Amino acid sequence: MQVTVPVAEPYEVIIGDGVISELPGLLKPGVNKVFLIYPQPLQYLMEPVKAVLHGAGLTVIAHGVPDAEAQKTSEVLVHCWELAALSGITRSDAVVTVGGGATTDLGGFVAATWLRGIQVVHVPTSLLAMVDAAVGGKTGINTPEGKNLVGSFYQPNGVICDLVMLVTLSPRDFSAGLGEVVKCGFISDPVILDLIKQNASQLVPWQGADTDAATWKVVAELVQRAVQVKAHIAGDDVFEKGDREFLNYGHTLGHAIEHAEDFKWRHGEAISVGMVFVAELARLSGLLTDDDVALHRELLSSVGLPTSYSNATLTELLPAMQRDKKTRDAQLRFIVLEKDLNNNYTPTRLTGPNQELLDQAFSQITVRSSFS
Repeated sequence: MQVTVPVAEPYEVIIGDGVISELPGLLKPGVNKVFLIYPQPLQYLMEPVKAVLHGAGLTVIAHGVPDAEAQKTSEVLVHCWELAALSGITRSDAVVTVGGGATTDLGGFVAATWLRGIQVVHVPTSLLAMVDAAVGGKTGINTPEGKNLVGSFYQPNGVICDLVMLVTLSPRDFSAGLGEVVKCGFISDPVILDLIKQNASQLVPWQGADTDAATWKVVAELVQRAVQVKAHIAGDDVFEKGDREFLNYGHTLGHAIEHAEDFKWRHGEAISVGMVFVAELARLSGLLTDDDVALHRELLSSVGLPTSYSNATLTELLPAMQRDKKTRDAQLRFIVLEKDLNNNYTPTRLTGPNQELLDQAFSQITVRSSFS
């Protein structure tokens, strides 16, 4: 199956089992070298990709980087530039990323900045990267002050979501990816919420290679639907000047939690708590009901995600929240949900809630959890 991302130069997200063979076809004619960026622990997933590229007659320079968010630093970025120079990567060549969301962020930024931009294809290996990071053209690195504060919008030539890669995921990483899937359900596609509700016990804990055919079918549909949500919203607002902000549902607090936890929490875990927090904000603002907040908690906890957080105070988290990209004129802006005339969820913005409202919402998520 394929999903088209409708940007200025539309590209395809190819989803299925064994679709890695279609990777060379996403590169423009004339490519001689591929700068292949992957996290060092995922060399075993990189090798089949390298073999496919070699089979297409391409020279491959494979570069292993640190795992997870540790790769998204200026030092790693500079080292990638240095190796690209030493390897003779030209404007007619390409970057290919193999890894999770941190790798698509880093590799996309390398492609965006090397020689002012060369082509890139993403091969996401995690559920979270497939449904979120690899699609839409956001690239970047972290700084000591926060996550993704330095980056660019740079669209790939295409994305290969080979579902076989998900066999290798740990149950925790798979659940973390479901956090972004649930987010897409709340902001745009209620069928996703129904699929999660009906199949949570089959999805979690993730069984990897032992997953039955019916569950794989559900996973494929969830990936396709989440990618369609991302493609539609990001395609209409490439540079995040409008409704693309809706994709950040749960992210204002979520990113602050990631930063406070030194990225030991997975992204999907942090935004899970962030979604419950903004659901509480919406309830206190008269936009949602108690039942709506309860649905957030029920669905997220059913797939093994946390819905509370007590390792830092709101006062400690606020500086990172105030550096959020949605902040304007020193006012916090949150993406929240409300109900439309058909009683469906629709995203909107809540700007500058007062401290009392923030404190009340935060108090609802600080019930101590055993999650770590």
